[in-house]
Amino acid sequence: MDLQNLSYARRFDHVSGSAIREIFKVIAQPGMISFAGGNPSPAALPDQKVSELAQAVLAENGKAILQYGATEGYPPFVESLRAYVRDHLGLDVPTVLPVTGSTQAMDLLCKALINPGDRIIVENPSFLGNLQCMKLYEAELVPVNSDDEGLDPDHLEALIREVRPKMIYTIPTFQNPTGRTLSLERRKRVAQLANQYGVVVAEDDPYRDLRYRGESLPPIKSFDENGWVVFMGSFSKTISPGLRVGFMAGDSGILRKCTVGKQSSDVHTANLNQAIVDQYLRRNLLPDHIRTISSDYAKQCDRMLKQLASFPEGVKYTRPEGGLFIWAELPGHVSALDLLQKAIERKVAFVPGTHFYTDGGHLNTLRLNFSGSTLEQIDQGMDILRELVVQA
Repeated sequence: MDLQNLSYARRFDHVSGSAIREIFKVIAQPGMISFAGGNPSPAALPDQKVSELAQAVLAENGKAILQYGATEGYPPFVESLRAYVRDHLGLDVPTVLPVTGSTQAMDLLCKALINPGDRIIVENPSFLGNLQCMKLYEAELVPVNSDDEGLDPDHLEALIREVRPKMIYTIPTFQNPTGRTLSLERRKRVAQLANQYGVVVAEDDPYRDLRYRGESLPPIKSFDENGWVVFMGSFSKTISPGLRVGFMAGDSGILRKCTVGKQSSDVHTANLNQAIVDQYLRRNLLPDHIRTISSDYAKQCDRMLKQLASFPEGVKYTRPEGGLFIWAELPGHVSALDLLQKAIERKVAFVPGTHFYTDGGHLNTLRLNFSGSTLEQIDQGMDILRELVVQA
């Protein structure tokens, strides 16, 4: 029988694959200036230090590290992670669970909680990868309004009453893709609404330590009274995305279900990778490393903002205090999809904003990443984009 008659699971019916990953194929072209990814700068990746730590932990405890481990995590890392969550994030939580990147945290949370047809309230726009995850679990995504202070809590409450969601998904700090940060009062309100209406909040906060100006804000989880908020963190943006080490922090019952779900996903996150991050925490290496990379990222962010200030009138953009992204809105008649094709011909890439919306549209928006380019590349690439916008 011809394989073209194979029937795939219906959960893939409305999931086409990541538009960003498709653009990555273009990025590989020689000479391409990419504002498309969300990668840390190559200069920010501590390859020598990671090599040193890997050799040290293998020399000290190599047999155990190279053996199968507990799904609940490599014990020394679980210990240092608890201290990190308590002392750095200010969270008093009953349980932490190491995971293979914070994207796995979202997958496990959906696996534990979401049945086909369950509703999830999401920011609009939001992170494409996790929107795809929710769709694969056949959730119905309900967009909530946002502004410069993040999601609108009044609209959020109205939606909760109207659609009775199972979950709320938010990236409160330097949001992907907009770079916006949820204000302190709104963080309190989200936690209060979760408790009042009995809705799980998936708080995805991988960028929070990449702050270049302004005051750090406490997690939504810090205002959680009854365990409705699950905090999802990551060391991908601060140490290495290739190590794929993230974590969940929250209610023991919820995280136990996620642990069971993880057993059939990957058994456990790689012991060696957990051990390396453990040493970063135990040796207190992370604060200085973050300060160093944040200093460089701040310069890159400022350079891109300076370039955007000279774009034609009618181009709007966010001014993030940290993170990796700037969100731009072109005049309504200009299509970022068309602009991308012309930009690629000139060896510049970005991600059209339409891919981050649950219902598409918004063709005049785009996401710009500054962390993956040098200052010279930012100047060169933004000069090209400015020319193309003027022509459009």
